[in-house]
Amino acid sequence: MSGTRIDVARAQGLLPSGNGAGALVLGAGAGHALCAAYPAARFVQPMQPDHDRMAATGLAVLPDPADVTGPVDLAVIALPRARALGHAWIAAAAGRLGPGGLLAVDGAKTDGVDSVFRALRGRLQDVATLTKAHGRVIAGGVPDDMLADMMPAATMAAPGFCTAPGVFSADGVDPGSAALAAALPGDLGGTLADLGAGWGWLSAQILARPGVTALHMVEADHAALQAARANVTDPRAEAHWADATLWQPPVPLDAVVTNPPFHSGRAADPALGRAFIVAAARMLAPRGALWLVANRHLPYEATLESLFAEWRTVDTPPGFKILHATRPRKSPPGARP
Repeated sequence: MSGTRIDVARAQGLLPSGNGAGALVLGAGAGHALCAAYPAARFVQPMQPDHDRMAATGLAVLPDPADVTGPVDLAVIALPRARALGHAWIAAAAGRLGPGGLLAVDGAKTDGVDSVFRALRGRLQDVATLTKAHGRVIAGGVPDDMLADMMPAATMAAPGFCTAPGVFSADGVDPGSAALAAALPGDLGGTLADLGAGWGWLSAQILARPGVTALHMVEADHAALQAARANVTDPRAEAHWADATLWQPPVPLDAVVTNPPFHSGRAADPALGRAFIVAAARMLAPRGALWLVANRHLPYEATLESLFAEWRTVDTPPGFKILHATRPRKSPPGARP
């Protein structure tokens, strides 16, 4: 859908028709129409799997708008679902435009592009818009105030814990993580990993166990991981910007703790959680243990049965289940979740 809008916007002159030299594109994932439209642009993509796929095709890609130096002539935002993140990217992009630069936003109606249009139409100079394919492209010059007030204020999701716009559970501790932390035994120890560590709250609870000698915080969202680095300063913790399903620990782990994602876009996708379980089984030492929280309806039990010699449901707090598995089996070559 976005490809149709981008093509028409370029054909009509709403967006420049060049290759993107001197342009900045925020939020476009691997395969997005903006990657093909502006191959010479600099891209910002905070999700590590998409970042690496884009880099592998030869695109110049960075994980954070703060890493972008110098003024740009064109800044295009591929609007994300999270409203706060979209506003943050708009403010960041506007701040990097040089004199006479053009700011553009492309997004679907289901991702809130119409509300962004209402927020921008009275503020951009010579604003133009194209409505097509269940979405909209908005473009215009940036006024002197640089739209800085659109940048969301810093959020403290819990005492001593900062978060970032658009990260998972940015407004407070996730109830699933809270339930999992309460279920973890006091004698948890050794070398551990928190897969999908987010902004670090669960990692901090793990490190409250004195027997933990090392903790690997693995998170694919660069913004969330930056918050985790600021929130968790314990020298036993090490942060890794990586896809948790592919990350390889330096040594076999004594335990894996995880509150895995279970959505792909708007749709529930239990395969994501299963992939975390498969990864945990691969990472663990022969007598290692997995501690996992899941929404109660998610069907992870068969995967646990196939990959671990022992597993049980520890607790069923409202809406959730806490699962504990030990003694990972050796998976057959090429096994998938």
